Amino acid sequence: MCVPTSFLFFFIVRMCMAYLPTHCYLRPVLPQPRPIRLTLIPGIPLPSLPSQRPPPPATACLRSPAPPFRYSQRDAAASMTPSSALALALQAAASPLPASTPRSSPRSSSLSLGRGTAGNGPRRLAAAAPPRAFFSSSPYQPPQPEGFSPHREYGLVPMVIETTSRGERAYDIFSRLLKERIVCINGPIADDTASLVVAQLLFLESENPLKPVHLYINSPGGVVTAGLAIYDTMQYIRCPVTTLCIGQAASMGSLLLAAGAPGERRALPNARVMIHQPSGGAQGQATDIAIQAKEILKLRDRLNKIYQKHTRQPIDKIEQCMERDLFMDPDEARDWGLIDEVIENRPASLMPDGIVGGLDVPSLGGGGGGGGRGSDVEEPSAV
Repeated sequence: MCVPTSFLFFFIVRMCMAYLPTHCYLRPVLPQPRPIRLTLIPGIPLPSLPSQRPPPPATACLRSPAPPFRYSQRDAAASMTPSSALALALQAAASPLPASTPRSSPRSSSLSLGRGTAGNGPRRLAAAAPPRAFFSSSPYQPPQPEGFSPHREYGLVPMVIETTSRGERAYDIFSRLLKERIVCINGPIADDTASLVVAQLLFLESENPLKPVHLYINSPGGVVTAGLAIYDTMQYIRCPVTTLCIGQAASMGSLLLAAGAPGERRALPNARVMIHQPSGGAQGQATDIAIQAKEILKLRDRLNKIYQKHTRQPIDKIEQCMERDLFMDPDEARDWGLIDEVIENRPASLMPDGIVGGLDVPSLGGGGGGGGRGSDVEEPSAV
């Protein structure tokens, strides 16, 4: 049987490529560049390279080993041999992920409907969701994405160390305040914020259903359904909930401020309170828009009834005041019925565990409760 010469040559070449190592047939004719090894000596600067960043100043001790010299990606590509360049190209082609995956924080990624995610990767459109009614943010805070919280975004949560007979234990500051039955609402009210607050309220009720819970509010508002989840939980649990406005209680925050226990709704002197009707948007066909408009009107009527229940104002006055943004200082909010008193100093009834500086609260003579201004509400006796 006669075999063509070209076929034999092709067969021999394929066998050699299959059994010989890669460096045997991919090694270039030109010699590879010799690696550069530099040692950091204090007082002697490093030689400047064309595409290398300037090295950091030598501040290490004489006995400490010098940091290794690192190539940048550009230098590695410039000094790459043909064999290593081909191997890197094959590895990048075989990898399902890009060579440098873009990193994006939750804040930099887009949260709007229909917008692509941030970064240099492939754009992905967010899934369309039905619009939800929300209370717009107040002008005191710049617009932030829904659910944005600086504590989760930047990790600005300090830790406290508690020393007991069993040793030391570290808490984040909000967990330590939770032990004192203090719950904080900071920033916009979204679904994740509501779930955390609801869980804390239910936990504190299970711990002691008769001891009050102190709710500190500093919020520009948020989603109506998320705020109503917190409101319903406040009315659902058996323990009374005292509310205190610090900073601002706007929009949905003002409703939660007014939903506190009667006589236990307070605000600091420089706080601001704002009320208005809910706002939202609709999209789709004309029938869908009509359904969304009917739903937001029902929400407005429901919110007006909640304000009427806690402020004792006539419904006509509430509808008129909530037609546009109505800003109030603490004294005006007290006259409107959103709070019961304005305080400058912590009253004795709000002391954690009834102890101040190692002394029992009754022995102080009620000095802490003198901060209230113009309040007709009698201070409850400390237990």
